Amino acid sequence: MRIRFLFAAVALAVSVGACQPSPEPQPVDTTPQKPAVADPSQPVVSGNTPAAADIAAIAALNAEFDPARDPAKDLQTAIVEAKRNDKRIVLDIGGEWCPWCHILDQFIAGDAEVRRLRDANFVWMKVNYSEENENKAFLSQYPGVKGYPHLFVLDGDGNLLHSQFTGELEEGKGYNREKFLAFLNAWAPETPKLDAAE
Repeated sequence: MRIRFLFAAVALAVSVGACQPSPEPQPVDTTPQKPAVADPSQPVVSGNTPAAADIAAIAALNAEFDPARDPAKDLQTAIVEAKRNDKRIVLDIGGEWCPWCHILDQFIAGDAEVRRLRDANFVWMKVNYSEENENKAFLSQYPGVKGYPHLFVLDGDGNLLHSQFTGELEEGKGYNREKFLAFLNAWAPETPKLDAAE
């Protein structure tokens, strides 16, 4: 008897719920939508493009010293990213021909703390300098360079703050970790996340 009563109560609840009026239909948004742009060659100048495109565009800035890239357009992309995340910009001047440029890349890639401090505080942008493309027009707005790689630190608006000869950061056949961390700490836009002593 109890089971029959329980079954009847459940059936009544289901039938009462099914008899409720349907909610009013909601209007459909028919406004034209812009398609997402995920082309990393497109600059992120709007400040509100899809996240995947932003990530690809920012990663492309530091991918390689590409003579075909336009550093003026890349800088506009870097400025948007720097402003969005309260970062500074580092222009890494060099070329694929430059052994010390590759040593610097390997040094940063091989040290998680250096990489974390760099990524937390800077938008890193490679600017090609080679026989194929010296980027004279772009580089003419900055002080002369003694050797490669050379680093220029810019504020979030793209204004020069510091010119760093990387020879001062070298040690033996590589880079000195403490000196490099001190450089990053000195030019970070806020209290840095890591200490050179760590």
